[in-house]
Amino acid sequence: MSMSPRHPTKKKEKRKPLYSKKMSTHLAAVALAKGKPFELQTRPTPKPGPGELLIEIKSVALNPADGIMRDQGLFIPSYPTVIGFDISGLVVDVGDSVPDSLFQPGITRVAAYAAFLWKSCNPDYGAFQEMCLVPWQHAAPLPYKGISWNETATLPVAIEVPLSAWEVMGISPSSFSSSCTAITSGGTCKNKKQKNQALLIWGASSSVGTMGVQTARLLREDPDSPFAAVYTTAGMSNQTYIKSLGADLVFDYKEPQVVDAIISAARKDGLVIQHCFLATGQLAPCQAVLRAFLEQNYQKKKVNKAKIASAPVIPPDAEEVNGVETTLVMPSANERERLAQFRYWMGTFLVEHLTKRAIQPSPELKVVERGLEAINAGLDELLRGVSCTKLVVEVAK
Repeated sequence: MSMSPRHPTKKKEKRKPLYSKKMSTHLAAVALAKGKPFELQTRPTPKPGPGELLIEIKSVALNPADGIMRDQGLFIPSYPTVIGFDISGLVVDVGDSVPDSLFQPGITRVAAYAAFLWKSCNPDYGAFQEMCLVPWQHAAPLPYKGISWNETATLPVAIEVPLSAWEVMGISPSSFSSSCTAITSGGTCKNKKQKNQALLIWGASSSVGTMGVQTARLLREDPDSPFAAVYTTAGMSNQTYIKSLGADLVFDYKEPQVVDAIISAARKDGLVIQHCFLATGQLAPCQAVLRAFLEQNYQKKKVNKAKIASAPVIPPDAEEVNGVETTLVMPSANERERLAQFRYWMGTFLVEHLTKRAIQPSPELKVVERGLEAINAGLDELLRGVSCTKLVVEVAK
């Protein structure tokens, strides 16, 4: 008896890129040498490899590290190259092994953290150009259309740095245990962790500082965290805004007695300070605050260990304080670990909390100008000093 042939298995249809062969080149702001301004050049548009996205960049946000890299060549092994971290844009092509459900060419809008530092500064992965390759784990699909391209560009570094800080200090939400082994007759947990700490953020009006306040507020609201309050420092003109993001107390970092004021406030509130996120500023004041609580007898428990997560590079001549561990905030150098970190920071935490409106782009942004040629002027302005402002360059509409 003859049998009907089975229908052949359909091959997975290759997703077509949004751009055509006529668009095989794009403009980039290229770093040609240490200490030299970027120059506009035409570059070949790359194809995404396995696990990669090709993003048409709409806006880029500027960071102090960008200016340091341009002027001092920090981390750059060879030239020419393209640098920059903060991206908003449209996915236009995807490589193999990219989740279909998350990224669709011509449809998916993303915030993305450029990966050039982990690609030996390969210019295909730098942000300051019209087209950029990004590992899909570094990208966050936007959950709704109410966020502008400019606002979206402010998110990647701002969210990565404080979440990384909580991780290196061992206070990220995943480190809190929700288990309860003893229940009272009223149904409450007998051995529930007591909220007896204040989390200190030094330099809260920087871009990573403002997002640090927002994410610290979420830590404070976590019933399993030890944090009862978020203390911060900022200039007088920014204190109302920092409080609106979730800070309980804001201290003027310019006051000569600011360290004593923070210590006194914590003791008045019956709290200890064991963790400090140094978003910007000097290391010594953070060390001075934490030193005051070391070995302090608090409810018959001694505080003998404290941690600082520093966004600025730690000076080689920085004082070492017994009991205070200071760590530079950086994603893991191990690729597998780094991709897992970014998958959580961008694809899980950022998307989830944007969807719930639990966080918002911060601080207030300022558009420098439109066009890649504006990046040099924007970095010059940033390095002269801005307060509670994120500078953005519009690359395309």
